[in-house]
Amino acid sequence: MAEKLSDYKFRTAIPIRFSDIDAVGHVNNAIYLTYFEIARFNYWKEAINWNFSEHGVIVGRSEINYLKPVNLHDQIACYVRVVRIGNSSFDVMHVLVRVTPNGEEICTTGKTVCISYDYKANKSIQIPATERDQMIAFDEPRLILNTN
Repeated sequence: MAEKLSDYKFRTAIPIRFSDIDAVGHVNNAIYLTYFEIARFNYWKEAINWNFSEHGVIVGRSEINYLKPVNLHDQIACYVRVVRIGNSSFDVMHVLVRVTPNGEEICTTGKTVCISYDYKANKSIQIPATERDQMIAFDEPRLILNTN
């Protein structure tokens, strides 16, 4: 399914580091997980105001679709939104774009299953009500599959 950027409210710029580049001049495939992590953290911090001092998050699963290579001198950004919310887990969709003079070009998409986690108890917990409500309000209920 092709992602529609109009469904995304959150966008963050991603810096490309020289160390991200592989021997053929592209961003190494493993680096995209780091880009998605940067984007998710910025989303939680700036859009959701996730209280990490009270509630943690761990990654349960990641999927990446490599569509077009990204190079050292590209300017890129990542769109993020929640697409499913369950009891203790939620799915975050990522769309990495290259900024060009003609607009944005989708290069990579990915989905990450995130799990609300209590580090002290070392177990998953119910998604905190405040963070759940903020994700739904920010990303619009019509765009989120609520499996709760």
